[in-house]
Amino acid sequence: MDGVTDLVEQVLHAAVTSPWFYAALLAVAMIDGFFPAVPSESMVITAGVFAASGEVDPAAVMLAAALGAFAGDHVSYLVGRVWGGRLVGRMPARSRRRRALGWARGVLAERGGLILVVARYVPGGRTAVTMTMGSVRFPARLFSLFAGVAAVSWAVYGTLLGLVGGAVFEDDPVRGVAMGLGLAVAVTVVAEAARCLRRRRGLREAAVGPVEDAAGGVAARAAEVPEGAARREAHP
Repeated sequence: MDGVTDLVEQVLHAAVTSPWFYAALLAVAMIDGFFPAVPSESMVITAGVFAASGEVDPAAVMLAAALGAFAGDHVSYLVGRVWGGRLVGRMPARSRRRRALGWARGVLAERGGLILVVARYVPGGRTAVTMTMGSVRFPARLFSLFAGVAAVSWAVYGTLLGLVGGAVFEDDPVRGVAMGLGLAVAVTVVAEAARCLRRRRGLREAAVGPVEDAAGGVAARAAEVPEGAARREAHP
């Protein structure tokens, strides 16, 4: 087992210390913006782990990741703006991507551009949101503003997770990477749980509203009965 761990550590070390690493990180982060199957966050966290020992420049990691994420979000936005209607029309009605776009439209109408910052931390969510913002013709300048905030915060967040893992497991980068990835998964799970709870609470409140209205109507009609009876007694 130690031999496998040592091999993984050597491979990771060779990758992050390569002179092409920052360019590769930028490219992966950009592709992840419109093709979410690419694990850009894992790459950022891994770089952060090795940055804890000084083998990688954390500022350069943040810069490359942020620039790539910013560019990738704009590619997805342009795809939605140019081909969004046709792409949505070809998706099956009950497909996962169709549901994701429906969710993105709903939260975009509710929260506006701020949802782009939040969706950057939701796996697959950012692509649905950026493409939807393009398809609904969200103002390009505002989109660039929110995309910049999202990209920078995401790059800093991923690098800091790696730095924490690297500081805790200074002599074992593989465990440091595992810890960083574990923290990222934990944050995502907590965020998704909170979102589900808010949605359920909203559904309950929406269901209680009509019931209260109906109860109020019944009470009003019940109050009218004695008034009608009183009028009949006054005018036999």
